[in-house]
Amino acid sequence: MGPIASERDPRITVDAMLQAVNEHQLEKLAASFDADYVNETPSHPERSFRGNAQVKKNWAQIFASIPDVTARVVSSVVDGERAWVELEMSGSKIDGASFLMRGVVIFAVGEDVIRSARFYLEPVEETSGDVDAAVNRVIRSSDRDT
Repeated sequence: MGPIASERDPRITVDAMLQAVNEHQLEKLAASFDADYVNETPSHPERSFRGNAQVKKNWAQIFASIPDVTARVVSSVVDGERAWVELEMSGSKIDGASFLMRGVVIFAVGEDVIRSARFYLEPVEETSGDVDAAVNRVIRSSDRDT
């Protein structure tokens, strides 16, 4: 007996969504997400949202601003209904500047749609300094920042 739809490998749904990204198919992309989709952005809580309408709005802006954007899976692991996916998104902005984001998104999938995601994808900072500078920024007291 084969797996039922809810027991299907969640990477299948995530891969279909990423194919829609790479083909720039906005409607197909938005349909990959549940109407009540929950996006959690733990490092930036105010960026969290609910609903696939916001997904569609976000991606419409991305496709318009980065017309050659592509997404590539670097690595992935499945844990039940969750797919932990390391991603790289790249392209060129309409002003010619390069676009590069890397990170992990933890997708929860059910009934062939993405129900939620914990989003840790960030722009790559090529000139943010070495590890010592980064640690110093993190531990520095906020009153010294002024």
